Amino acid sequence: MKTFITRSRRLRGTPFTSRLEKQGVKSFTVYNHMLLPTTFSSPEEEYNHLKEHVQIWDVSVQREIEISGKDSSELIQLMTCRNLSSSKIGSCYYAPLVDSDGGIINDPLVYKLEENKWRVCIADSDVLLFAKGIASAKKFEVNIFEAKVDTLAIQGPKSVKIMEKVFGKEIMNLKFFKFDYFTFNKRKYLISKSGFSKQGGFEIHTDNIDGALELYDYFFKIGKEFNLKPGTPNHPERIEGGLLSYGSDMDIFNNPFECGFDKYVDLNSDIFFLGKENLKKIKEKGIKNKIMGVKIDSKFIDVSQGIPILNLKNDMIGQLRSAAYSPKFKKTVGIAMIKKDFCNISEKFQLKINNKLISGEICDLPII
Repeated sequence: MKTFITRSRRLRGTPFTSRLEKQGVKSFTVYNHMLLPTTFSSPEEEYNHLKEHVQIWDVSVQREIEISGKDSSELIQLMTCRNLSSSKIGSCYYAPLVDSDGGIINDPLVYKLEENKWRVCIADSDVLLFAKGIASAKKFEVNIFEAKVDTLAIQGPKSVKIMEKVFGKEIMNLKFFKFDYFTFNKRKYLISKSGFSKQGGFEIHTDNIDGALELYDYFFKIGKEFNLKPGTPNHPERIEGGLLSYGSDMDIFNNPFECGFDKYVDLNSDIFFLGKENLKKIKEKGIKNKIMGVKIDSKFIDVSQGIPILNLKNDMIGQLRSAAYSPKFKKTVGIAMIKKDFCNISEKFQLKINNKLISGEICDLPII
């Protein structure tokens, strides 16, 4: 059955949406109240192309919350369990945000632009209101708003070469999770070495619509040499790589320890963040569930809602949260929240879908 999304001011496109439509985008999803393209061709074709060549993604849905002012650093630290006291200008940090219970609010990249100026590049949840609520309650002197920034991701093994051709040799010196400013046609762009794939790449943060479209078109003008194609975050590739998607694999009812984020949780220093005492209790008591990879003997599984995972005795031992067919493994790979006692590599399980049992096994993340 075909379904359609009605467009309105509440569901925004991006500066690149018209380009994507001309390039044959087949479907969108909704992410941060915006349109995120999901397919241009077949998932398998896009998977293979991403691993061999280079793609340009419109990931403007990764909205950027700018926080500046005298108390901005204190506010940022209150929001995340990661210790940012030694953070440096020019670096971006994967920093899970947690609420007072220790539940994950979001898992953004936090950019330190200046000593008292930050950008929080968010996944799919409303961090703007979260930050404003804390700032209001604490009476912080800060300015908080959604920056008018739209992001392009250049991903794939040929990403360095095409970026060098557009921005010059200096781009090759940019290290992972670092950012700097580079010039194209007399306009400066903040570019970070980051992205939602394991194939390597960059994210270009644009703040001028005319410049953004000019840059986008230029990539395709020179892109034939690199076999550049429009693309999107690829689910089998990101699942194999163990890249978690907020709202699908984890949500506010999960804590960082369940999601394997232990190294991003600082409970021993004197920094203060929301939920710190509750996370101490959770760590002391031990988690009941844990994110794991799974392999399933199926070519397609619809995970529009979580699917119960059963052991061979028909007891529920977890929930399948994301799944996609993997060209590499010739079966479905997925991410699941599993009860701790059953988080054993090669542990067999079954899914009941349409009154049929499908077998699978638990594995580590990344899936190799």
